[in-house]
Amino acid sequence: MKKIYLLWSILLLCFSHGIAQVSFQTKVSKNRLGLNERLRVSFEMNQNGDNFTPPTFNGFNVVGGPNQSVSNSWVNGVRSFSKSYTYFLTPTRKGKIAIAQASIEIDGEVYKTTPVQIEVTQAVNNPNSPQARANAIADENLHLVAEISKRNPYLNEAITVIYKLYFSSEISVSNVNETESPKYSDFWSHLIPIPKLEIKRGEFKGQPYNYVTWRKTVLYPQKTGKLVIAPLTLNVSVDVPTNRRDFFGNRVYQKAPKMITAGKRTIDVRPLPLAGRPNDFDGAVGDFDLNVKFNKTALKSSESFQATIKVSGRGNLKLFSLPKLSAPSSLEVYEPEHKENVKTNLLGMQGNIEDTYTVVPQYQGNYPIPSVSFSYFDPVKALYVSLRSEEQLIDVFEGPTASSNTAALNILQKNNINATPYFDFIKLETLLLPMDQTNFYGSANFWLLLLLPFILYAVIVLVKRRSENYTVDPVTQKQRRAARLAKKYLSSAKKVLGDKENFYNALERALHNYLKAKLAIETAEFSKESIVTLLQQKNSSTETIADFISILEKCEAARYSPATAVSMQEDFDFTVQTITLLDREI
Repeated sequence: MKKIYLLWSILLLCFSHGIAQVSFQTKVSKNRLGLNERLRVSFEMNQNGDNFTPPTFNGFNVVGGPNQSVSNSWVNGVRSFSKSYTYFLTPTRKGKIAIAQASIEIDGEVYKTTPVQIEVTQAVNNPNSPQARANAIADENLHLVAEISKRNPYLNEAITVIYKLYFSSEISVSNVNETESPKYSDFWSHLIPIPKLEIKRGEFKGQPYNYVTWRKTVLYPQKTGKLVIAPLTLNVSVDVPTNRRDFFGNRVYQKAPKMITAGKRTIDVRPLPLAGRPNDFDGAVGDFDLNVKFNKTALKSSESFQATIKVSGRGNLKLFSLPKLSAPSSLEVYEPEHKENVKTNLLGMQGNIEDTYTVVPQYQGNYPIPSVSFSYFDPVKALYVSLRSEEQLIDVFEGPTASSNTAALNILQKNNINATPYFDFIKLETLLLPMDQTNFYGSANFWLLLLLPFILYAVIVLVKRRSENYTVDPVTQKQRRAARLAKKYLSSAKKVLGDKENFYNALERALHNYLKAKLAIETAEFSKESIVTLLQQKNSSTETIADFISILEKCEAARYSPATAVSMQEDFDFTVQTITLLDREI
């Protein structure tokens, strides 16, 4: 049995080796060089072969090689093999010169490389100087790459941008500094901290390289269409080995300062579909759960209870509002206490947000709390999902009762019955007059009727003035709600003074939600340019707009810079002042 198993293993190994795809290709150090520069040409294969035949190298002089290298390893039972022949060439003329085909025989089959075009230009200045050679080697062996997780995300869908610095084993790097950090003006961004830079092994364009992960950022696009991610630029000190040695026999290194950039990256953000969009959709994108709970459902009228609306999961948790709690008018509902437990990693925001309402009943009775609905867009399934809680019945078993007249009126209104025409014929009091009735003149009724016009006039004046103070149009009501909303989030920011990340997150959320309620704009419109345009349309002053934008920029910059309790208090006071001025102007 063991012999049969061994035989089958050998046959499978031979078969897999036989069907493995053969790779044989030409790789060059550069495709464009000066007439007085050198070119490195490598012919690489992934299986061993015989009878290697190089090209004639017409238009070049061979100044070094061939240098042969072989790598053969097993990782997790998988064989990895590579073999290369390397030549060093100098061009003999200008123009386009082709590196002709090389050939190799592998398992009885002859394989040939694809010709490679090389452009030879005018001679460069002093190409053989140590510094020039060091710069050329650094250019060939140092690369900065921006890896983007998704090029075509939905609006408010999380993507990650990871910047990796690749460098070959021929060089070493030190003193890496950012000279230009990327700007994310059209994104909500969060920088993932990297506690320690670690050198790892990887591949760059099929070649083995060392690399370090320099920056990790999570982005939530706030606009649709083509958005540009600005480049990251690094200033790197590169140590390049030379052929010289010092007095002690150690190799001498030549320093080559280099400035490299990852270049701009463009993503195409898809809008959320209109088809199937629920009416209660408020911009939530991700995968969420809805939980509505009550700490008690039976209580006295002198007691209170708490209702908590909680949304948990993965997605843009800080970029949408929770659904509101509805309750009968006999239940007094106070402004909710907002809590966030959100962490951001390479998968985006994860955690939960919740609003806790305190509710106080006025009278005894049974009161139904309507169900709470919440909708979100799932970018993986590309569809909207609607969640709904169950209706809850609150039993208030002790306390005052509403008047019988009020109760009867509520019953009539509930059944859509107009009480006046149907029950007007019922007389609850008699109109009989006593036989010994006194004269009307000089009686209490006489004086009452005499003074009644004056009393009515005074009442009308008072009611009119009171109505002028308290009657507001819907726009004003909306503005008051916006002011209360801003105060609520500013209050949350004040509670976490000293905690930099939570403070500036609460401050930024207060500003965004204030504008959302004040200007009736969606989360997708929250870019600085759109905010400036909308505030200008509302005739807000240039100074106030500039102050508002500066606060938003300070919230973004605070994630990457230190902040003291004093500076946070100053930012808080300045935000309160700015919102107050803005509320007066728009």
